[in-house]
Amino acid sequence: MKQPDWKTLLLACILASPGTLAQELKPELTSAILRTKQGSIVELPDLLMEKIPDIAYRKVIMPGPQYLIADDPEYIRVPEGIALQEPVQPGAVRLYVYNVNGVKEPAKIDRRITAVIKNTGTGNMHIRMLKYSSQKPSANYYQVGKQGLADYFASKPQRNSRTIKPGQAIAIDEQLEKNIVRYNELVHGFYEFVIDQPGEISVIQTDLKTTGPDALKRITNIIPPKGQNAGRGVFGVSNYRVIADSLYDTKNGTMEIVLADGARDPWVEGKMQGRPDVAALAGNYGVMYNIEMKWKSSDGKGLALVTWNARSGNNQWCAGMANTMVVSKGKFREGIIQLPSDRLVTKAAPEAVLIQIFEPAANGGEQTIRLTYSPPGASCLPTPLVFIPVDLK
Repeated sequence: MKQPDWKTLLLACILASPGTLAQELKPELTSAILRTKQGSIVELPDLLMEKIPDIAYRKVIMPGPQYLIADDPEYIRVPEGIALQEPVQPGAVRLYVYNVNGVKEPAKIDRRITAVIKNTGTGNMHIRMLKYSSQKPSANYYQVGKQGLADYFASKPQRNSRTIKPGQAIAIDEQLEKNIVRYNELVHGFYEFVIDQPGEISVIQTDLKTTGPDALKRITNIIPPKGQNAGRGVFGVSNYRVIADSLYDTKNGTMEIVLADGARDPWVEGKMQGRPDVAALAGNYGVMYNIEMKWKSSDGKGLALVTWNARSGNNQWCAGMANTMVVSKGKFREGIIQLPSDRLVTKAAPEAVLIQIFEPAANGGEQTIRLTYSPPGASCLPTPLVFIPVDLK
């Protein structure tokens, strides 16, 4: 979900050669980590250059909303068209809109990209927003993806609902109706809502004079998927619980959990209306991972958690990585943290981004680290979570 065609190279990029184990942390690197603010970049020469031992984990599919994403085509090249159209059932729905105005023939023109829901039931539909994130259209895809996740995590359920009569369609996000989307600008909307009637969701590109509901009445062409981006359709997984298989001990040295690589963490699957084949969501964008890792310190060391752009050298689309997570309390307070928080992206080793530092229990007892993660749009994948024992004395 960034510059065109990088996802076609993603699976090849993640199959890096194993290499050797990571080196022990040097005293000067410990000092550098301890001086670093949460979310800031810290340079860790020689530590992140080679394969780090894996922490094995299980993924448990948890109850969650119906999940729809519009990201194929990512760049909408026709002036008017439908980039996603899928039925939804009463209940919770998560929708991720990630599309770019790609019209350049015969000329670059401003467009509207919007999402609408039509009531296909027999009674009035009530729609109430649970999570809401809507970014201003921008060509700064990294910032849009990073801020979009931060706003999603921070949003609260709305109290009021809107009513849709049978056969009527309304805009899911009124802000998208107001936006002017210029050539090469990304529209990024991330929503979770509840409905009480069956419906149909459409993501539409149209002209600035036509509302989304009016465009739905006249536009009939559904843009064929190209299979080069994250994907589109309705997917069978929206929430994971990720649990480390065993208790991690700081005496075991530096280890990592790798997410969103397509191998250890396979892509979720679903379907696209009118097509018999299985749809794959390359990148698992919009899927929520609730991560739990139990740990202890039998050697009295603390634990630093960092991430880095592990695929920066694999292809031209991995020049930067930006992310947002929710992390449990440690040296820094718990909550939402943008990664990095002191600049737009992290580029390559030796750069790492400090997520949190955890202190050992006074009696060396067991503790639990909790993270909420979702693969960030526009950013390079996979996401390594590197756990580094550090001497806090």
